[in-house]
Amino acid sequence: MAKTFRVDVVSPDQLLFSGDATFLRAQTTAGEVGILAGHAPLFAELAAGGFVVVTLEDETKVAMAAQGGFLSVSAEAVKVLAESAQLAAEIDLAAAQAALEASDEGSVDYYEARSRVRAAEALI
Repeated sequence: MAKTFRVDVVSPDQLLFSGDATFLRAQTTAGEVGILAGHAPLFAELAAGGFVVVTLEDETKVAMAAQGGFLSVSAEAVKVLAESAQLAAEIDLAAAQAALEASDEGSVDYYEARSRVRAAEALI
């Protein structure tokens, strides 16, 4: 059985996830990172248009679109502090893809739509 660690994903208006995970994947400004239990301490800025995927003990995944903010890894836990975030299970993939195609690359709307598409696709 894989070792677990505590994960909390929050935005200013809600707690999106709080629980134990075996793996966390996130997109940061320095690239994509994967976190396992016992990972070295890390502090990173979340990438624009990024997402966070948490893998649970039963191998199910919880994905979230995450816009801006930070990822903090300590010996005991991972905290994701997003400026805005949405659970992938709540995202209409077709609508997010349409919004991505309709937006100008590099715009705020583009990054928000890309984040939602990537998070929703992470569960497929």
